[in-house]
Amino acid sequence: MGSIIRLYVPVPLARDCVIATTAAQAHYLAHVMRRRAGDALRVFNGADGEFDATIESIGRRSARLAITRQARAQEREPDCWLCFAPVKRDASDLIIEKATELGVSAIHPVFTDRSQTARVNLERFAAIATEAAEQSERLSVPDIRSSVDLFRLIETWPPERRLFVAAERAQAPSLVMVPPFQPVALLVGPEGGFAPAELDVLSRRAFVTIVSLGPRVLRAETAAIAGLARMLASPETD
Repeated sequence: MGSIIRLYVPVPLARDCVIATTAAQAHYLAHVMRRRAGDALRVFNGADGEFDATIESIGRRSARLAITRQARAQEREPDCWLCFAPVKRDASDLIIEKATELGVSAIHPVFTDRSQTARVNLERFAAIATEAAEQSERLSVPDIRSSVDLFRLIETWPPERRLFVAAERAQAPSLVMVPPFQPVALLVGPEGGFAPAELDVLSRRAFVTIVSLGPRVLRAETAAIAGLARMLASPETD
C-alpha cells in the first residue's frame, strides 16, 4: 500500500470521533491514492497532535474518517517567519514548499521596489504549504499572510520579533543559528536585491539586523532556503 497518507484537517480531533473531509480530499483519497473504506491514514490539525484514522466511507463530496488513537502529541515548533519578495511562479512555489519543510510558522509575501511580480496567489501558496506539511510529517501548516508593501510591513512590525535582513554584497555579519522558539524572522529580497532607500529604512529600525549569506550572489529562492536552514539548524530543546 505504500507509506501512510497524512491529511491536514482544520477541525478538532479526539479519539473515537468521526470527521468529514473536503471534496478535494475525498477525490485525492479515492482517485489519486486509490484508497477505500477500511484503509488507514493519519490526520493532524496543528493543535491536537496527530491521530490514526480509518476511512469509514468515501463519496463525491466528502470522506468520513473514524479517529482511533493519538499517534503523536502536539509539539512545540520554531516561531520563525519568512518574509520574501515574490519571484517567478516556480521559484515562489519552491520557496513556499521548502520554507514549510524547514519549519517556519508564517510566510509573508512582501512587495519591494525591485519585485518581479505585482500579484500573488495566496490560495495556491496555502495549498503548497499544506501538501508540504503533510509530506514532511509536520504537525502544523504555516500561516500564509496577505501580501504587503515593504514599508507597510516595517511600520506594523512587532518590535519584540527580531528581523534578519539578507542583503547582497553587504558588509555585515553572517547569519547564524538562533536559539529555538525565540520570535524571529528572515527577510529575503528580490532578484537584484533591495533598493538603497529600502536598506536605509531597514537599517534604522532597532529590531532589524542586516546579515550576509556569504560571498556569492544567490538567487532569491536559494537565499530563502539557505538562510532558513542556517537559522533553524539549532537543536529543538526547551
